[in-house]
Amino acid sequence: MAACTVYTLQALNTTCAISTPTKTHLGFNQKQVFFYSNGGKGTSSGKMRGGEITCSGDTIVIGLAADSGSGKSTFMRRLTSVFGGAASPPKGGNPDSNTLISDTTTVICLDDYHSLDRTGRKEKGVTALDPRANDFDLMYQQVKALKDGVAVEKPIYNHVTGLLDPPELIKSPKILVIEGLHPMYDQRVRDLLDFSIYLDISNEVKFAWKIQRDMAERGHSLESIKASIEARKPDFDAYIDPQKQYADAVIEVLPTRLIPDDNEGKVLRVKLIMKEGVPYFNPVYLFDEGSTISWIPCGRKLTCSYPGISFSYGPDAYFGHEVSVLEMDGQFDRLDELIYVESHLSNISTKFYGEITQQMLKHADFPGSNNGTGLFQTIVGLKIRDLFEQIAAKTESTPLQSTKS
Repeated sequence: MAACTVYTLQALNTTCAISTPTKTHLGFNQKQVFFYSNGGKGTSSGKMRGGEITCSGDTIVIGLAADSGSGKSTFMRRLTSVFGGAASPPKGGNPDSNTLISDTTTVICLDDYHSLDRTGRKEKGVTALDPRANDFDLMYQQVKALKDGVAVEKPIYNHVTGLLDPPELIKSPKILVIEGLHPMYDQRVRDLLDFSIYLDISNEVKFAWKIQRDMAERGHSLESIKASIEARKPDFDAYIDPQKQYADAVIEVLPTRLIPDDNEGKVLRVKLIMKEGVPYFNPVYLFDEGSTISWIPCGRKLTCSYPGISFSYGPDAYFGHEVSVLEMDGQFDRLDELIYVESHLSNISTKFYGEITQQMLKHADFPGSNNGTGLFQTIVGLKIRDLFEQIAAKTESTPLQSTKS
């Protein structure tokens, strides 16, 4: 049994933690954490030997769930761009790290919490989608620690070798994004999230995308692609897809209705499904909040080649929750004209007129920039920025209010 030392802290006016190194059952170094709270005045930092003192950094935790190949990495690039500064792997660390760090955000790939490497999964006959191939205890402990301002030594799943590499030190950021297959699967982890998003790619579109990528770029045959999709489908349906019922926002990508019997997946119909009543989040609306709207903006102010563009907006129900749904079908010919559409949207959380259009033009080469996937990913990124700023402002005002009272 590991021996632990308890330290007494005095004159700390915030919740703090002492962590001491221990070993997990996977052999990774992990920290055992004790939390203390003291209402007295004083400094919020300190030093000690044999462990680490860190104080709550009020980290906001965002969860992004999606199947592999659903555009998570593109969404992350759009999100981090909204906060400014490019995200990059930890400096001086493992070049195969999956973590992306910017001034404000840290993005963690939940593949790092695989408890079985590629060989182990093959031996046990499970896929990476199966919860048995993942360590949810460690995931919860480390996300909880980071949310409380405590640095962790997080494992690394090496996608090249299929092995678990030695861990890397991750410090608590202002915004922690956990993205992957299971951010909302475990209720303990789900309860830590301040906001959650699910990228829901329909089977038809997913198949078209995978064909385009794997046949064109990787030389796979059509038969092997179909077999890969079918092999993953039972676990996806059982463990990944049900998470969308917990999401605060869902970006649903569907085949277009503008082209009869379309099977190419190049023109898309995209829905932004926004749950009502989420703290610090007001759903975006078109023209008139709560109304049911259909809008075809093509004309003198928006260039539209075949098959054109249509928008719709209105209230709906989603897994028993009241939601607002904004939909776009079709694609833009000129991104600079997007400002015409932007001017008809409300509650978009922009800081200046045309910010959505600016962000879209900035990343015009990203996948989905000419359709609703890029537009709605950008809007959700702006809403997350607004949510973060609201929570941060409330946190900053709380000590001031306590002092006045």
